[in-house]
Amino acid sequence: MRSHNGLKTAALLGLLTAIILAVGYWFGGSTGLVIAVVLSLVMNGVSYFFSDKIALRSMRARPVTQAEFPQLYQMVGELAAQAKQPMPRLYVSPTMQPNAFATGRNPQNAAVCVTEGITGILDYRELRGVIGHELSHVYNRDILIASVAAGLAGIITMLANLAWFIPIGGSSDDDGPNMGVVLLMLILGPLAAGIIQMAISRSREFQADASGAELTDDPLALASALKKIHMGTQKMPLPAEPRLESSAHLMIANPFRGGGISKLFSTHPPMEERVRRLELMAANSGPIQYRR
Repeated sequence: MRSHNGLKTAALLGLLTAIILAVGYWFGGSTGLVIAVVLSLVMNGVSYFFSDKIALRSMRARPVTQAEFPQLYQMVGELAAQAKQPMPRLYVSPTMQPNAFATGRNPQNAAVCVTEGITGILDYRELRGVIGHELSHVYNRDILIASVAAGLAGIITMLANLAWFIPIGGSSDDDGPNMGVVLLMLILGPLAAGIIQMAISRSREFQADASGAELTDDPLALASALKKIHMGTQKMPLPAEPRLESSAHLMIANPFRGGGISKLFSTHPPMEERVRRLELMAANSGPIQYRR
């Protein structure tokens, strides 16, 4: 499962890269190709280095001390030590929706945030499973992967918008861009980029589920937590505000209410499938051993 998810992510990132380079070369030649690459690197860099500050601010999270949340500190410290990684910073968001996320460009700059809502509905094992999932995002370098995917998708959209101003595809009078080609660029470019970006995000969620379950050695606890979190997010969806939408892909469950065709653009895979995979993982791993 881990190898499959990794190969899928690499293939999707490669496809995004191919689209951006093809589009850049199409209406700018080698110059357009260079511009596309430079813009992509700049956008990726900004997103990568400031993702933690953006996400924590969007959820109005505050740092917490060990005295405030001793049990949370204990389980995070134990799991980080087990993974031979440094202790991340801990934050709590005042949001009553049950959710959690991890951010930071590497384990040395990582932060884990839980909402007040999640601490009230999960037991010790379930919360430990969630923490294992979030730490796995950091250890799997998913923040970097998400930043690259978002940057590439953004550049494709930017290049598509530039199609209004740069002649591409030829025209009958050579006075402007071919409007048919422009419309295709404007619609299909961002659409394809968005679908691929969301597919990458869903693949990384599956990977974090598997890695987190391995870290905690308790896939059923994470499966149980996901069921409760899913019910909570459906009952209390967050408002679709720009400040929240920018960080939705980081959370363990989609914080918004979605359905129908929106599933194609969902940052998270279906909860039923995630639970099914975890239960299958537990069935194949034998008795669960965990320490409290």
